[in-house]
Amino acid sequence: MNETIQWIAALIFGLAIVHTFSTRFFERLAHERPQHAGMWHLLGEVEVVFGFWAMVLVIIIAALQGTRVATEYVDSRDYTEPMFVFAIMVIAGSRAVLQVVRAAVARAAKLLPTSDAVGLYFLSLSVLPLTGSLITEPAAMTLAALMLREQVYRRAVSARLKYGTLGVLFVNISIGGTLTPFAAPPVLMVADTWNWDAWHMLSNFGWKAALAVGVNAAAAAFLFRRELAGLPPPRKREREPVPPGIVFIHLLLLAGVVAFAHHPPVFLALLLFFLGFAAAYPQFQDRVMLREGLLVAFFLAGLVVLGGQQQWWLDPLLRGMDADLVFPGAIVLTAFTDNAALTYLASLVQGLSDEFKYSIVAGAVTGGGLTVIANAPNPAGFSILRRHFDDEAVHPLGLLAAALAPTLTAMLAFRLL
Repeated sequence: MNETIQWIAALIFGLAIVHTFSTRFFERLAHERPQHAGMWHLLGEVEVVFGFWAMVLVIIIAALQGTRVATEYVDSRDYTEPMFVFAIMVIAGSRAVLQVVRAAVARAAKLLPTSDAVGLYFLSLSVLPLTGSLITEPAAMTLAALMLREQVYRRAVSARLKYGTLGVLFVNISIGGTLTPFAAPPVLMVADTWNWDAWHMLSNFGWKAALAVGVNAAAAAFLFRRELAGLPPPRKREREPVPPGIVFIHLLLLAGVVAFAHHPPVFLALLLFFLGFAAAYPQFQDRVMLREGLLVAFFLAGLVVLGGQQQWWLDPLLRGMDADLVFPGAIVLTAFTDNAALTYLASLVQGLSDEFKYSIVAGAVTGGGLTVIANAPNPAGFSILRRHFDDEAVHPLGLLAAALAPTLTAMLAFRLL
């Protein structure tokens, strides 16, 4: 790609970021100009933003350099992550999987010296994010968001509780996948190149992340304990429990998707089998999350297309930092790009010190909760929970403010411990 396209791509990327901060503006336009309300609502969907601007970029490339060049560029991108997040959201959000998670969390909550509501809240923000190191971060985000939607977001709670919970959830998911080298996207990008195995991750990142996750969850539970304890028990919906055999098949399919996370033909085949199986036993299914999953996949695919043209300015920026500066630098850059993109670029640089490698990955995962685009699983949680906020929109500045305190906890854990 020539220099003109690179500058245009950087401009479009900037416009896409501004667009994510402007979704409420489009929602207001939908009410003020009902003749085009559908289009304004579409542009007000955060999940649509990066996909929309990615299409604009591809059209411009086709106009300036021809459709062959534009098609070759689109084909050169790797869409494994968007497809995987789509598959894992659909299966992890099934009634059978949630039945298992809900039962396990409820049983564990009874062992805590708190009310059931506070205990469930604490475990949803601590244990479930840490399971992301085994079942991958997108799966952990889906399960935690669905649990919190039932416990908190569907109830008459304050905006302070909603935003505070979302900030802790996003940060804890981002750092909670660092106990292993295969679950967090920014770690996955560098693990093979830098020979980081499970022991390296656990000894250098994992225990610090687990401590920070616990502190963040405990602080949120303590801060909102009165409001949580005052909530009436959630109204139980009368529905037939899922039989053990069907639960086993769901869990087996979920494990298969996780095991073959880097092989789209395999995990997409498992997804198609799941859809067929779900159609065969509709009495044991809730609404399948196809819409949410497709919107999140569209968002991430757009980020892949736009992000592929940002290397020309990100690469020299990273090279110009030392091990001390790259930690805060990665936190800030992550909020506006994507933490996996940052660590991928770092993996291409030769001769980096161990301190630099640690700092850029620690900074990338620490900043993963500041915005919706900072970490790949964030759009999944956003898609599940956003309809329970005012105007069905999460204000970016509200999320940023809510994520600052848990981000600071993660910073202290990774820098001082």
